[in-house]
Amino acid sequence: MVTMQDVAERAGVTKQTVSNVVRGRGAVGPATAARVRAAVEELGYTPNLVARSLATGATRAVGLFVPTATVPFYAHIVEEVEDVLDEHGYHLLLCTTRLDGERAKRHLAGLTSRSVDALLIAGDRDLIDHLPLLAEASFPVALCAWETDTPDRFPVVTIDYERAGHLAGRHLRELGHERVAVLASPDHAPRVAGFRRAFAADGLTVPDTAVHLAPEPTPAGGFTAATAALAADPGITALFATHDVLALGALEAARVTGRSVPHDLSIVGHDDNPETGLARPALTSIAIPTREMAREAVELLLRALGASGTPANSLQLLRPELVVRDSTGPVGGRPVR
Repeated sequence: MVTMQDVAERAGVTKQTVSNVVRGRGAVGPATAARVRAAVEELGYTPNLVARSLATGATRAVGLFVPTATVPFYAHIVEEVEDVLDEHGYHLLLCTTRLDGERAKRHLAGLTSRSVDALLIAGDRDLIDHLPLLAEASFPVALCAWETDTPDRFPVVTIDYERAGHLAGRHLRELGHERVAVLASPDHAPRVAGFRRAFAADGLTVPDTAVHLAPEPTPAGGFTAATAALAADPGITALFATHDVLALGALEAARVTGRSVPHDLSIVGHDDNPETGLARPALTSIAIPTREMAREAVELLLRALGASGTPANSLQLLRPELVVRDSTGPVGGRPVR
């Protein structure tokens, strides 16, 4: 097995210099660094991560918690976090809560007793009540995709979800819609609040009875919620789904009930996932910078690791954008005057 000493002898430098180049730390001149990298490639040297962990106490592993990896939104977060970690020579330890609070608690408690260098929690579903478990964590912790009350102990990189809901509501109001309903997951209160605010600006109310909770964040859950909404008020002209996957179910519910989209019923989604691009009609959605959010959050943790400290408490809100496609139109297909 090729050792760091072998690389040092080939490059004519010390082991410490090789270590600094491999780890990307310390001041090493460009010519010397190039010589070391050439020796590494020529000899086929691979750092012994286990030995490094034992010697330094660093595992080069970062934990990531997500509710699920099957929903495109969280799948994109996982991919982006893994890409950033790979760029910096770190590895990903992934935990999914599967929307199970007790499972989340067990994983979180177990992770704090293991050796990870940092932890990123994506999404507050099933985890907000268990954050006190991290009070004594010896590693940096950051949160992203956080929608409920923001904890004041950890830095947060998330989306301005209230603005996202407002963009959806304002779009439908500009199209003349007054009787509307919302298809939501239980933890999407800010999106619903923003949607309501857009209607309130015109003196209109979106009542509690117009908010229908989906039993699960899937097209089937969206179909169930949309069917309930259309049965409760057959006169509604628009739906706002707080996930694109719910909007896909709403499109099917419209078809089953004989409603044309958008002539009879306009539908707005949220997330603007590429996977919804095949929807017919093409789905109007609120685009959120999911990958940018994930990258900002994990880079925040890596900066803290580089400084050997804890990231300062902060709140960074990224801005969503409305993407108008074919699933929304004026009430009854008539131009709004």
